[in-house]
Amino acid sequence: MADNRISKQQRIRTIIIIITIFSIISTTVTAFGHGGKHSGGFTHLQALQKAIQLYDKLINNGKLDQSWETGLKKVTVSNRQNSDKKEIVVVFHRGEGDPPAVYIFFNTAGKYTGSNFTGE
Repeated sequence: MADNRISKQQRIRTIIIIITIFSIISTTVTAFGHGGKHSGGFTHLQALQKAIQLYDKLINNGKLDQSWETGLKKVTVSNRQNSDKKEIVVVFHRGEGDPPAVYIFFNTAGKYTGSNFTGE
């Protein structure tokens, strides 16, 4: 009989892989939709990859409890602009618990600029 913790971790990894694949497809479609030009900047896929590494590190170091890994519901990646500052925001949403999401921010060059539970 399989260990439930392993199957939950495998499900979470599968969800992240699926999200990554959709992000790759979305980025590819967007690039070709604009004549195939690429800005050479930090992409949503790169932001997602870096955020996943940081997210795993926060869980492994106990900064986020295990409910963030086993209760992960979805992950979103978006652009935002505050004043003159542009950022890419990766949000990990969990199904239950408070706070419901953790936000990880990167500047357009790919540098980690912070994280919090409010998105501000």
